[in-house]
Amino acid sequence: MEAAVFEQVYQDFHEFHAYFAGLFGRRERREHSRNYLQALLAQSGERRNAENLSEAVPESARGMQRFLTDSPWDDDAVIGRLQEYLAPRLGHPEGVWVLDGSDFPKQGRKSAGVARQYCGRLGKVANCQAGLFLAYVSPLGRALVDKRLYLPESWTKDPERCAEAGVPEERRGYRSKTELALELLEGAVDLGHLKAGWIAADDAFGMSPSLREGLAALGMKYVLDVPAGFTVWPVEPEWTTPVYRGRGGPPKPRLVSGQRRTMGERSAELPEDAWREITVAQGSQGPRTYQFSAQRVRPTKRRKPGDEAWAIWRRNLDGSEPRYYLSNAPEDTPLETLAYVGGSRWRIETEFETEKSDVGLDEYETRTWAGWHHHVALCLLGGAFLLSLQQVWGEKDAPDHETAGVPGGAGDAAQGTVRAG
Repeated sequence: MEAAVFEQVYQDFHEFHAYFAGLFGRRERREHSRNYLQALLAQSGERRNAENLSEAVPESARGMQRFLTDSPWDDDAVIGRLQEYLAPRLGHPEGVWVLDGSDFPKQGRKSAGVARQYCGRLGKVANCQAGLFLAYVSPLGRALVDKRLYLPESWTKDPERCAEAGVPEERRGYRSKTELALELLEGAVDLGHLKAGWIAADDAFGMSPSLREGLAALGMKYVLDVPAGFTVWPVEPEWTTPVYRGRGGPPKPRLVSGQRRTMGERSAELPEDAWREITVAQGSQGPRTYQFSAQRVRPTKRRKPGDEAWAIWRRNLDGSEPRYYLSNAPEDTPLETLAYVGGSRWRIETEFETEKSDVGLDEYETRTWAGWHHHVALCLLGGAFLLSLQQVWGEKDAPDHETAGVPGGAGDAAQGTVRAG
Protein backbone atom coordinates (compact mmCIF):
# COMPACT_ATOMS: atom_id res chain seq x y z
CA MET A 1 0.00 0.00 0.00
CA GLU A 2 1.37 3.40 -0.98
CA ALA A 3 2.09 5.88 1.81
CA ALA A 4 -0.58 8.33 0.63
CA VAL A 5 -3.22 5.60 0.52
CA PHE A 6 -2.18 4.37 3.97
CA GLU A 7 -2.47 7.89 5.39
CA GLN A 8 -5.94 8.24 3.89
CA VAL A 9 -7.04 4.93 5.41
CA TYR A 10 -5.64 6.02 8.78
CA GLN A 11 -7.56 9.29 8.56
CA ASP A 12 -10.73 7.45 7.49
CA PHE A 13 -10.35 5.15 10.50
CA HIS A 14 -10.14 8.05 12.94
CA GLU A 15 -13.19 9.69 11.37
CA PHE A 16 -15.04 6.37 11.58
CA HIS A 17 -14.13 5.88 15.23
CA ALA A 18 -15.14 9.45 16.07
CA TYR A 19 -18.69 8.58 14.98
CA PHE A 20 -18.88 6.09 17.87
CA ALA A 21 -16.36 7.46 20.37
CA GLY A 22 -18.83 9.30 22.59
CA LEU A 23 -20.64 6.06 23.41
CA PHE A 24 -17.63 4.73 25.31
CA GLY A 25 -17.69 7.47 27.95
CA ARG A 26 -14.70 9.28 29.35
CA ARG A 27 -11.53 9.98 27.37
CA GLU A 28 -9.59 6.96 28.65
CA ARG A 29 -12.28 4.54 27.49
CA ARG A 30 -12.56 6.28 24.13
CA GLU A 31 -8.82 5.76 23.65
CA HIS A 32 -9.11 2.11 24.68
CA SER A 33 -11.91 1.58 22.17
CA ARG A 34 -9.89 3.19 19.37
CA ASN A 35 -6.83 1.09 20.19
CA TYR A 36 -8.77 -2.16 20.46
CA LEU A 37 -10.60 -1.58 17.17
CA GLN A 38 -7.40 -0.50 15.42
CA ALA A 39 -5.60 -3.60 16.68
CA LEU A 40 -8.39 -5.88 15.47
CA LEU A 41 -8.01 -4.43 11.99
CA ALA A 42 -4.19 -4.37 11.99
CA GLN A 43 -3.38 -7.74 13.56
CA SER A 44 -3.74 -10.64 11.13
CA GLY A 45 -0.72 -12.92 11.49
CA GLU A 46 -1.50 -14.17 14.98
CA ARG A 47 -4.53 -14.93 17.09
CA ARG A 48 -6.17 -11.69 18.23
CA ASN A 49 -5.89 -12.15 21.99
CA ALA A 50 -5.08 -9.22 24.28
CA GLU A 51 -1.35 -9.94 24.29
CA ASN A 52 -1.03 -10.00 20.50
CA LEU A 53 -3.35 -7.03 20.02
CA SER A 54 -1.31 -4.94 22.41
CA GLU A 55 1.73 -5.33 20.14
CA ALA A 56 -0.08 -3.52 17.32
CA VAL A 57 -0.97 -0.36 19.30
CA PRO A 58 0.36 1.66 22.26
CA GLU A 59 -1.70 -0.29 24.80
CA SER A 60 -0.87 -2.91 27.40
CA ALA A 61 -2.40 -6.37 27.25
CA ARG A 62 -3.85 -5.80 30.71
CA GLY A 63 -5.44 -2.53 29.58
CA MET A 64 -6.95 -4.29 26.58
CA GLN A 65 -8.42 -7.04 28.72
CA ARG A 66 -9.82 -4.68 31.33
CA PHE A 67 -11.47 -2.56 28.64
CA LEU A 68 -13.10 -5.71 27.27
CA THR A 69 -14.30 -7.26 30.52
CA ASP A 70 -14.64 -4.48 33.12
CA SER A 71 -15.38 -1.26 31.24
CA PRO A 72 -19.06 -0.25 31.69
CA TRP A 73 -19.84 0.98 28.15
CA ASP A 74 -23.15 -0.08 26.59
CA ASP A 75 -22.68 -2.40 23.61
CA ASP A 76 -26.39 -2.10 22.70
CA ALA A 77 -25.92 1.66 22.24
CA VAL A 78 -22.96 0.94 19.96
CA ILE A 79 -25.12 -1.44 17.92
CA GLY A 80 -27.78 1.24 17.56
CA ARG A 81 -25.22 3.73 16.28
CA LEU A 82 -23.78 1.05 13.97
CA GLN A 83 -27.15 0.55 12.30
CA GLU A 84 -27.53 4.33 11.99
CA TYR A 85 -24.08 4.50 10.34
CA LEU A 86 -24.90 1.69 7.89
CA ALA A 87 -28.32 2.99 6.85
CA PRO A 88 -27.12 5.41 4.13
CA ARG A 89 -24.47 2.92 3.00
CA LEU A 90 -26.56 -0.26 2.77
CA GLY A 91 -30.20 0.78 2.95
CA HIS A 92 -32.07 -0.26 -0.21
CA PRO A 93 -35.64 -1.14 -1.25
CA GLU A 94 -34.37 -4.68 -1.93
CA GLY A 95 -32.84 -5.04 1.54
CA VAL A 96 -33.27 -8.38 3.31
CA TRP A 97 -32.77 -9.26 6.97
CA VAL A 98 -30.86 -12.52 7.46
CA LEU A 99 -30.81 -14.53 10.70
CA ASP A 100 -28.15 -17.13 11.44
CA GLY A 101 -26.09 -18.62 14.22
CA SER A 102 -22.35 -18.87 14.61
CA ASP A 103 -20.77 -21.09 17.25
CA PHE A 104 -17.47 -20.60 19.08
CA PRO A 105 -15.65 -23.72 20.35
CA LYS A 106 -14.48 -23.22 23.95
CA GLN A 107 -12.76 -25.30 26.59
CA GLY A 108 -13.86 -25.48 30.24
CA ARG A 109 -17.21 -24.51 31.72
CA LYS A 110 -16.79 -20.93 32.96
CA SER A 111 -17.17 -18.92 29.75
CA ALA A 112 -20.67 -17.41 29.64
CA GLY A 113 -23.09 -19.76 27.89
CA VAL A 114 -20.55 -22.49 27.17
CA ALA A 115 -22.06 -25.98 27.11
CA ARG A 116 -22.05 -29.33 25.35
CA GLN A 117 -24.30 -28.55 22.39
CA TYR A 118 -24.32 -28.85 18.63
CA CYS A 119 -21.50 -26.73 17.23
CA GLY A 120 -22.00 -25.72 13.61
CA ARG A 121 -18.35 -24.73 13.32
CA LEU A 122 -17.26 -28.31 14.09
CA GLY A 123 -20.32 -30.11 12.68
CA LYS A 124 -20.89 -32.11 15.86
CA VAL A 125 -21.84 -31.84 19.54
CA ALA A 126 -18.99 -30.13 21.37
CA ASN A 127 -18.18 -27.61 24.08
CA CYS A 128 -18.99 -24.20 22.62
CA GLN A 129 -20.74 -20.86 22.93
CA ALA A 130 -23.66 -20.24 20.57
CA GLY A 131 -24.15 -16.80 19.10
CA LEU A 132 -27.21 -15.52 17.20
CA PHE A 133 -26.65 -12.81 14.60
CA LEU A 134 -28.70 -10.48 12.44
CA ALA A 135 -27.35 -9.31 9.09
CA TYR A 136 -28.59 -6.81 6.55
CA VAL A 137 -28.09 -7.74 2.89
CA SER A 138 -28.81 -5.49 -0.07
CA PRO A 139 -27.48 -4.87 -3.59
CA LEU A 140 -25.08 -2.37 -1.94
CA GLY A 141 -23.40 -4.95 0.30
CA ARG A 142 -23.94 -6.81 3.54
CA ALA A 143 -23.02 -6.46 7.21
CA LEU A 144 -23.63 -8.08 10.58
CA VAL A 145 -25.72 -5.57 12.52
CA ASP A 146 -26.59 -7.18 15.88
CA LYS A 147 -25.87 -10.17 18.13
CA ARG A 148 -27.13 -12.27 21.02
CA LEU A 149 -25.38 -14.90 23.16
CA TYR A 150 -27.52 -17.98 23.79
CA LEU A 151 -27.72 -19.24 27.38
CA PRO A 152 -28.65 -22.95 27.61
CA GLU A 153 -30.96 -24.06 30.42
CA SER A 154 -27.97 -25.52 32.25
CA TRP A 155 -26.96 -21.88 32.76
CA THR A 156 -30.31 -20.26 33.43
CA LYS A 157 -31.03 -22.86 36.13
CA ASP A 158 -27.75 -22.01 37.89
CA PRO A 159 -27.89 -18.41 39.24
CA GLU A 160 -24.49 -18.74 40.92
CA ARG A 161 -22.82 -19.73 37.69
CA CYS A 162 -24.52 -16.84 35.86
CA ALA A 163 -23.40 -14.38 38.53
CA GLU A 164 -19.81 -15.60 38.33
CA ALA A 165 -19.79 -14.98 34.55
CA GLY A 166 -21.35 -11.54 34.98
CA VAL A 167 -24.68 -12.36 33.29
CA PRO A 168 -27.07 -9.46 34.09
CA GLU A 169 -30.07 -10.50 36.16
CA GLU A 170 -32.49 -9.43 33.44
CA ARG A 171 -30.82 -11.87 31.01
CA ARG A 172 -30.79 -14.94 33.28
CA GLY A 173 -34.24 -16.21 32.30
CA TYR A 174 -34.22 -18.84 29.59
CA ARG A 175 -34.77 -17.61 26.03
CA SER A 176 -34.85 -20.01 23.11
CA LYS A 177 -32.90 -19.24 19.96
CA THR A 178 -36.23 -18.45 18.31
CA GLU A 179 -37.00 -15.88 21.00
CA LEU A 180 -33.54 -14.35 20.65
CA ALA A 181 -33.95 -14.16 16.87
CA LEU A 182 -37.25 -12.31 17.25
CA GLU A 183 -35.60 -9.96 19.78
CA LEU A 184 -32.95 -9.08 17.21
CA LEU A 185 -35.54 -8.27 14.57
CA GLU A 186 -37.80 -6.36 16.94
CA GLY A 187 -34.82 -4.30 18.08
CA ALA A 188 -33.82 -3.42 14.52
CA VAL A 189 -37.40 -2.52 13.60
CA ASP A 190 -37.73 -0.32 16.68
CA LEU A 191 -34.47 1.48 15.86
CA GLY A 192 -35.78 2.09 12.35
CA HIS A 193 -32.46 2.95 10.70
CA LEU A 194 -32.27 -0.03 8.33
CA LYS A 195 -35.49 -1.10 6.66
CA ALA A 196 -36.44 -4.38 5.03
CA GLY A 197 -39.71 -6.18 4.61
CA TRP A 198 -38.17 -9.62 4.05
CA ILE A 199 -36.42 -12.21 6.22
CA ALA A 200 -34.24 -15.15 5.18
CA ALA A 201 -32.89 -17.82 7.53
CA ASP A 202 -31.69 -21.43 7.55
CA ASP A 203 -33.81 -24.50 8.29
CA ALA A 204 -33.16 -24.36 12.04
CA PHE A 205 -35.42 -21.29 12.00
CA GLY A 206 -37.64 -22.43 9.13
CA MET A 207 -38.70 -25.50 11.13
CA SER A 208 -39.94 -23.33 14.02
CA PRO A 209 -43.69 -22.58 13.89
CA SER A 210 -43.27 -20.01 16.67
CA LEU A 211 -40.65 -18.12 14.64
CA ARG A 212 -42.84 -18.14 11.53
CA GLU A 213 -45.78 -16.88 13.56
CA GLY A 214 -43.62 -14.25 15.25
CA LEU A 215 -42.34 -12.96 11.90
CA ALA A 216 -45.88 -12.76 10.54
CA ALA A 217 -46.95 -10.85 13.67
CA LEU A 218 -44.17 -8.33 12.95
CA GLY A 219 -45.56 -7.89 9.44
CA MET A 220 -42.49 -9.52 7.90
CA LYS A 221 -42.50 -11.64 4.77
CA TYR A 222 -40.07 -14.53 4.92
CA VAL A 223 -38.33 -17.08 2.73
CA LEU A 224 -36.98 -19.69 5.14
CA ASP A 225 -34.99 -22.84 4.43
CA VAL A 226 -36.73 -26.07 5.44
CA PRO A 227 -35.41 -29.65 5.29
CA ALA A 228 -36.42 -32.21 2.69
CA GLY A 229 -38.59 -33.97 5.30
CA PHE A 230 -40.74 -30.89 5.99
CA THR A 231 -44.37 -31.83 5.19
CA VAL A 232 -47.02 -29.86 3.32
CA TRP A 233 -50.58 -30.38 2.06
CA PRO A 234 -52.46 -29.31 -1.08
CA VAL A 235 -54.07 -25.88 -0.93
CA GLU A 236 -57.48 -27.56 -1.06
CA PRO A 237 -57.06 -30.88 0.78
CA GLU A 238 -59.66 -33.58 0.29
CA TRP A 239 -61.86 -34.67 3.18
CA THR A 240 -64.06 -37.72 3.58
CA THR A 241 -66.83 -38.53 6.04
CA PRO A 242 -67.16 -42.16 7.20
CA VAL A 243 -70.55 -43.83 6.79
CA TYR A 244 -72.80 -43.32 9.83
CA ARG A 245 -73.67 -46.68 11.36
CA GLY A 246 -76.33 -45.49 13.74
CA ARG A 247 -74.34 -45.69 16.94
CA GLY A 248 -73.00 -42.72 18.88
CA GLY A 249 -72.69 -39.31 17.34
CA PRO A 250 -72.34 -38.73 13.61
CA PRO A 251 -68.76 -39.28 12.37
CA LYS A 252 -66.53 -36.24 11.80
CA PRO A 253 -64.91 -35.50 8.42
CA ARG A 254 -61.38 -36.86 8.02
CA LEU A 255 -58.55 -35.91 5.72
CA VAL A 256 -58.04 -38.35 2.88
CA SER A 257 -54.82 -40.24 3.53
CA GLY A 258 -51.74 -39.79 1.37
CA GLN A 259 -52.11 -36.03 0.84
CA ARG A 260 -49.41 -34.96 3.27
CA ARG A 261 -46.12 -35.09 1.39
CA THR A 262 -42.56 -34.11 2.20
CA MET A 263 -40.88 -31.30 0.32
CA GLY A 264 -38.48 -33.87 -1.13
CA GLU A 265 -41.33 -36.07 -2.38
CA ARG A 266 -43.15 -33.17 -4.01
CA SER A 267 -39.93 -32.01 -5.66
CA ALA A 268 -39.48 -35.40 -7.30
CA GLU A 269 -43.02 -35.20 -8.69
CA LEU A 270 -42.56 -31.82 -10.40
CA PRO A 271 -42.55 -31.98 -14.22
CA GLU A 272 -39.53 -30.56 -16.03
CA ASP A 273 -41.51 -27.66 -17.44
CA ALA A 274 -42.29 -26.52 -13.87
CA TRP A 275 -38.66 -25.43 -13.38
CA ARG A 276 -37.26 -22.02 -14.40
CA GLU A 277 -33.68 -20.80 -14.55
CA ILE A 278 -33.14 -17.67 -12.44
CA THR A 279 -29.93 -15.77 -11.71
CA VAL A 280 -30.01 -14.65 -8.07
CA ALA A 281 -26.60 -12.95 -7.82
CA GLN A 282 -23.21 -12.47 -9.39
CA GLY A 283 -20.67 -14.81 -7.81
CA SER A 284 -16.88 -14.67 -7.90
CA GLN A 285 -16.99 -17.54 -10.41
CA GLY A 286 -19.78 -15.96 -12.48
CA PRO A 287 -23.57 -15.70 -12.25
CA ARG A 288 -25.27 -17.73 -9.53
CA THR A 289 -27.99 -19.34 -11.62
CA TYR A 290 -30.28 -22.11 -10.40
CA GLN A 291 -33.51 -23.81 -11.37
CA PHE A 292 -36.52 -22.85 -9.26
CA SER A 293 -40.09 -24.03 -8.95
CA ALA A 294 -42.86 -23.01 -6.56
CA GLN A 295 -46.38 -24.07 -5.60
CA ARG A 296 -49.00 -22.84 -3.19
CA VAL A 297 -49.38 -25.33 -0.33
CA ARG A 298 -50.45 -25.61 3.30
CA PRO A 299 -47.65 -26.44 5.77
CA THR A 300 -48.43 -29.04 8.40
CA LYS A 301 -49.61 -27.53 11.68
CA ARG A 302 -50.39 -29.92 14.52
CA ARG A 303 -50.57 -32.77 12.00
CA LYS A 304 -53.18 -30.93 9.90
CA PRO A 305 -53.09 -28.39 7.04
CA GLY A 306 -52.10 -24.90 8.21
CA ASP A 307 -52.33 -21.52 6.52
CA GLU A 308 -51.63 -21.17 2.81
CA ALA A 309 -48.00 -20.49 1.87
CA TRP A 310 -45.41 -20.86 -0.89
CA ALA A 311 -43.32 -24.02 -1.18
CA ILE A 312 -40.19 -23.24 -3.20
CA TRP A 313 -37.68 -25.67 -4.65
CA ARG A 314 -34.19 -24.91 -5.90
CA ARG A 315 -31.61 -27.11 -7.58
CA ASN A 316 -28.41 -26.73 -9.57
CA LEU A 317 -28.69 -26.60 -13.34
CA ASP A 318 -27.72 -30.28 -13.46
CA GLY A 319 -30.47 -31.17 -10.98
CA SER A 320 -28.12 -31.72 -8.03
CA GLU A 321 -28.06 -30.27 -4.50
CA PRO A 322 -31.76 -29.54 -4.02
CA ARG A 323 -32.84 -26.94 -1.45
CA TYR A 324 -36.27 -26.24 -0.05
CA TYR A 325 -37.92 -23.04 1.17
CA LEU A 326 -41.19 -21.93 2.72
CA SER A 327 -42.61 -18.42 2.34
CA ASN A 328 -45.61 -16.52 3.67
CA ALA A 329 -45.47 -14.09 0.73
CA PRO A 330 -48.73 -13.19 -1.04
CA GLU A 331 -49.98 -15.36 -3.88
CA ASP A 332 -49.06 -12.78 -6.54
CA THR A 333 -45.36 -12.62 -5.53
CA PRO A 334 -43.09 -13.26 -8.55
CA LEU A 335 -40.89 -16.34 -8.44
CA GLU A 336 -37.89 -14.08 -9.15
CA THR A 337 -38.53 -12.25 -5.88
CA LEU A 338 -38.79 -15.46 -3.86
CA ALA A 339 -35.57 -16.71 -5.48
CA TYR A 340 -33.71 -13.47 -4.74
CA VAL A 341 -34.72 -13.42 -1.06
CA GLY A 342 -33.94 -17.10 -0.54
CA GLY A 343 -30.59 -16.61 -2.26
CA SER A 344 -29.67 -13.80 0.15
CA ARG A 345 -29.10 -16.12 3.11
CA TRP A 346 -25.71 -17.52 2.06
CA ARG A 347 -24.21 -14.04 2.25
CA ILE A 348 -24.29 -14.03 6.06
CA GLU A 349 -22.09 -17.14 5.98
CA THR A 350 -19.65 -15.24 3.78
CA GLU A 351 -19.75 -12.33 6.22
CA PHE A 352 -19.01 -14.65 9.17
CA GLU A 353 -15.90 -15.88 7.39
CA THR A 354 -14.85 -12.33 6.53
CA GLU A 355 -15.23 -11.08 10.10
CA LYS A 356 -13.48 -14.11 11.56
CA SER A 357 -10.50 -13.78 9.23
CA ASP A 358 -10.28 -9.99 8.96
CA VAL A 359 -11.31 -8.73 12.41
CA GLY A 360 -11.07 -11.80 14.69
CA LEU A 361 -14.75 -12.36 15.48
CA ASP A 362 -13.93 -15.75 16.98
CA GLU A 363 -10.53 -14.82 18.45
CA TYR A 364 -11.12 -13.69 22.01
CA GLU A 365 -10.04 -14.81 25.44
CA THR A 366 -12.72 -13.67 27.84
CA ARG A 367 -15.11 -15.65 29.99
CA THR A 368 -17.57 -12.94 30.97
CA TRP A 369 -20.89 -11.92 29.48
CA ALA A 370 -19.68 -8.34 29.03
CA GLY A 371 -16.41 -9.48 27.47
CA TRP A 372 -18.17 -11.52 24.77
CA HIS A 373 -20.64 -8.76 23.90
CA HIS A 374 -17.97 -6.04 23.93
CA HIS A 375 -15.61 -7.99 21.69
CA VAL A 376 -18.33 -8.94 19.21
CA ALA A 377 -19.73 -5.40 19.07
CA LEU A 378 -16.26 -4.05 18.24
CA CYS A 379 -15.80 -6.74 15.57
CA LEU A 380 -19.09 -5.64 13.99
CA LEU A 381 -17.70 -2.10 13.94
CA GLY A 382 -14.57 -3.45 12.27
CA GLY A 383 -16.64 -5.14 9.60
CA ALA A 384 -18.54 -1.90 8.97
CA PHE A 385 -15.28 0.03 8.58
CA LEU A 386 -14.00 -2.47 6.00
CA LEU A 387 -17.29 -2.16 4.14
CA SER A 388 -16.94 1.62 4.09
CA LEU A 389 -13.41 1.30 2.65
CA GLN A 390 -14.64 -1.00 -0.10
CA GLN A 391 -17.36 1.44 -1.00
CA VAL A 392 -15.00 4.44 -0.96
CA TRP A 393 -12.57 2.57 -3.20
CA GLY A 394 -15.38 1.91 -5.67
CA GLU A 395 -15.64 -1.83 -5.12
CA LYS A 396 -19.18 -1.48 -3.73
CA ASP A 397 -18.94 -4.71 -1.75
CA ALA A 398 -17.51 -7.56 -3.79
CA PRO A 399 -18.21 -9.02 -7.23
CA ASP A 400 -20.48 -11.67 -5.70
CA HIS A 401 -22.75 -9.22 -3.89
CA GLU A 402 -24.13 -7.01 -6.58
CA THR A 403 -27.78 -6.70 -7.40
CA ALA A 404 -29.53 -9.82 -8.59
CA GLY A 405 -30.38 -8.25 -11.94
CA VAL A 406 -27.93 -9.36 -14.63
CA PRO A 407 -28.52 -8.12 -18.19
CA GLY A 408 -29.13 -11.06 -20.46
CA GLY A 409 -29.42 -13.59 -17.65
CA ALA A 410 -32.12 -16.23 -17.58
CA GLY A 411 -35.04 -15.00 -15.53
CA ASP A 412 -33.04 -12.21 -13.86
CA ALA A 413 -34.37 -10.98 -10.52
CA ALA A 414 -34.21 -7.36 -11.60
CA GLN A 415 -34.27 -4.31 -9.36
CA GLY A 416 -37.74 -3.46 -8.19
CA THR A 417 -38.98 -7.06 -7.96
CA VAL A 418 -38.58 -7.05 -4.17
CA ARG A 419 -41.18 -4.90 -2.52
CA ALA A 420 -40.04 -3.77 0.92
CA GLY A 421 -43.56 -3.19 2.23
